[in-house]
Amino acid sequence: MHSFTEENYIKAIYKLLESNDETVSTNAIAERMNTKAASVTDMLKKLSAKKLVNYQKYQGVTLTAKGEKTALNIIRKHRLWEMFLVEKFNFTWDEVHDVAEQLEHIQSEKLIDELDKFLNFPKVDPHGDPIPDAKGKLHLQKSKPLSQFNIDDVCVITGVVDHSPSFLRYLDKQGFVLGNEIKIKDMADFDRSLQISVNKRASFFISNDVAKNILVIAKQI
Repeated sequence: MHSFTEENYIKAIYKLLESNDETVSTNAIAERMNTKAASVTDMLKKLSAKKLVNYQKYQGVTLTAKGEKTALNIIRKHRLWEMFLVEKFNFTWDEVHDVAEQLEHIQSEKLIDELDKFLNFPKVDPHGDPIPDAKGKLHLQKSKPLSQFNIDDVCVITGVVDHSPSFLRYLDKQGFVLGNEIKIKDMADFDRSLQISVNKRASFFISNDVAKNILVIAKQI
């Protein structure tokens, strides 16, 4: 069993490794955890002693196989609780993160397995992020940012990059929901802003920054 703080560090390292090459630095972890580098070093020594991370001073950090399994289990719990809160308790997708951050530390494997079964083994959470199964396997979609598509392309929304509540509320107002269809009507040469329609409704413009944060797949016609 690991402490809340240890689990938060393990998950943070996993997230940083997702967008990094091979290792993450102490400073990167400190920035993500909003703490001092010295505190990170102390925690890394503890996690290394538990064989959860590979750590050597000045050489960056990676997760061991045990550490990666632990991280995926935490992420699985987090995303299952998000799905539960949205589907069964009528939370909106911009409200669930902080609550799931608390619930992800529940240790009962039986409870999480039953929760997974109760939700009919969902593959993705309310934001489109893949939910690891009980063995840690992820069902990955080949999604790309909407900004990488072209005029006349038709796409289906699969997820978001930016999970901030303000961005998610903006998407709600514009009618962006997972599974909705987007057609690119036009693109501005100046700033690559897009004129789009959602589910064949009246078209409107979105910025390139917004398009970069909406994940889609090409619609099969």
